[in-house]
Amino acid sequence: STLGALSQAEFRDLSEDLGAALSYKSVMPAEPLGVTGFDVGVVVSGTYISKSSAALSKASGGSTAVSTLYVPKLHLAKGLPFGIDVAAFIASVPTTNVKLVGGELRYALMEGNVALPAVAIRGAISRLSGVEQLSFDTKSLDISISKGFAMLTPYAGIGRVWVNSTANVAGLEAESFSQGKVFIGANLNFGLMNFALEGDSTGGTKSYSAKLGFRF
Repeated sequence: STLGALSQAEFRDLSEDLGAALSYKSVMPAEPLGVTGFDVGVVVSGTYISKSSAALSKASGGSTAVSTLYVPKLHLAKGLPFGIDVAAFIASVPTTNVKLVGGELRYALMEGNVALPAVAIRGAISRLSGVEQLSFDTKSLDISISKGFAMLTPYAGIGRVWVNSTANVAGLEAESFSQGKVFIGANLNFGLMNFALEGDSTGGTKSYSAKLGFRF
């Protein structure tokens, strides 16, 4: 497989879809965890790589075209004082050498209560490894809002993702660009057991994520 088979326009399309697939997704409501709080879970994200499905097939030597890129992750978040949360994930894409790591720092502008929603601002990064021909990383900034109703906490947010994508092959220039991002989700907490679903559109490319784990 080689990225050298792609035109510059195809590499740009691929970089845009990878920006959506590999950028940070919190799959968490805006409310802070609190000093003793933890959120740990397994997340699976699926991204519809419609822009670059043909390009990805071409780069992999014409093997079966991929329409959805799945990224399973182990995600851990920890609450800190003053409405601050930190979180990180590690991921490995099945049947490839692709590894992905990411982290976030989040601050609750409003911590939320019975009457008021929680509002948080987040900065996050992600970085790809294991792909010799591609150097790839993202940075993102977003603001989100959530409101708990008994076990259910719906949330939504808007932000921006900055992508740096460099093909380590001759003939392709690096692509650096930013994409708008919107997301909506819901968190269901059953005592210790926790389940969350999130839909995300980054640069028009759609992703869906599900997380199962513990939140306390």
